Amino acid sequence: MPASGAVTRNTLRQQIADALRDEVLAGRLLPGEEFTVKHIAEQYGVSATPVREALVDLSAQGLLDSDQHRGFHVHQFTVADFRAMVEARSLVSDGIFRRIAASGLGRVRSEALVSVRRRAEEAARAAKGGDLDILIGYDLRFWRELTTLVANQYICDFLHRMRVQAWVFSVPFLREDDACRDWLWSGHEQLVDAITLGDADAARAVVDNCHAHSLAWADRLDPELGRPRR
Repeated sequence: MPASGAVTRNTLRQQIADALRDEVLAGRLLPGEEFTVKHIAEQYGVSATPVREALVDLSAQGLLDSDQHRGFHVHQFTVADFRAMVEARSLVSDGIFRRIAASGLGRVRSEALVSVRRRAEEAARAAKGGDLDILIGYDLRFWRELTTLVANQYICDFLHRMRVQAWVFSVPFLREDDACRDWLWSGHEQLVDAITLGDADAARAVVDNCHAHSLAWADRLDPELGRPRR
């Protein structure tokens, strides 16, 4: 919000986009679910213009698809899409660690890690408790804040987008999976510990474990339906 407290069209646009993204991440707006600008505008009690802009923004992020005649619907990612997201994250992470190997990780200032460690503790606690709603928010903030310490803004934005899309794919199926708690990665604190110590090898091992964990979960899914195999 601006200092004056006034709600501009741009802040309203962002608020609507954030609210709808949260609905998708929570699984309350499911893949393939359709809606129109008018429907969302009425739901939030706002004009059509910032809603349309928000929906276009989410489409650009790959979360929504637009149809000229039918409005918008939540994008339906496949198991192959999910595996490609993990692969993309892994390749970018490899590049980051290669740069770190050449220049050294060093010790990140402890004050810069205070907030990251807090996110790590909350994310790990939620993962171990099987609380998806809490985990998603803390996990996204954890990786976003952590990445800003070791990469430039373009890389941060790309990795954040991949992680949001991966959660959008995962959430509906994790909610249907009786073994959900067993498939929620909880290594956030170990990663912060490694970075705090300046141990690049240990940090890379934790990140690699995260990617392997995601791919192992994908191996359990039906390639056609994206549901856990029984």
